[in-house]
Amino acid sequence: MTGPDVRPAGGRALLATFGSLADVVAFRAGLADAALPGLTEVVSGARTLLLRYDREVTDSSRLQAGLERVQAVSSTADTSDSDPLVIAVTYDGEDLDTVTGLTGMTCDELVAWHTGQLWTSAFCGFAPGFSYLTGTERSLDLPRRSTARTAVPSGAVALAGEFSAVYPRTSPGGWQLIGRTEVPMWSLERTPPALAPAGTLVRFVEAGAA
Repeated sequence: MTGPDVRPAGGRALLATFGSLADVVAFRAGLADAALPGLTEVVSGARTLLLRYDREVTDSSRLQAGLERVQAVSSTADTSDSDPLVIAVTYDGEDLDTVTGLTGMTCDELVAWHTGQLWTSAFCGFAPGFSYLTGTERSLDLPRRSTARTAVPSGAVALAGEFSAVYPRTSPGGWQLIGRTEVPMWSLERTPPALAPAGTLVRFVEAGAA
């Protein structure tokens, strides 16, 4: 990857812009290893990282110099020392037939594809606790439904584009539903409330096999 375009974002942050989502995820993983002094918060977007810093510890010039030394970490790198978040899924979603028809997979092949890879929370958005997960296997690049549902149930496991996600609460949504989980993705009784903030590794397993 080429280096990001880094610009000031107010007096206490820098905004780094990348060419692709994969570059964002890889650079954020590298940041975790770099432990740059004064860096207090990293907020991921689809093509950006917002980097907030403590002006009593560093400044924009020193932080930017530190960013130039960050080594991006590919999502395909060895993660054997990391413990992913395990989410057990019952694969009985309302759109299973649609997804298998679009991909040419059988249901068993789709489940094997979904559970057979490591997912990374690339960024969060849409609703509190909604994590956009990217996988290590070939993306299915699935279209959203032509008509969105007015109420997708909490815990629904879904696919759209290059992403998978778990709906953290009942809400409208147009993603393809392939299953459901009992794992709460958002709770104000946790710190942080989101179960899978950006950078979290996730492994899906079939319920009963967990």
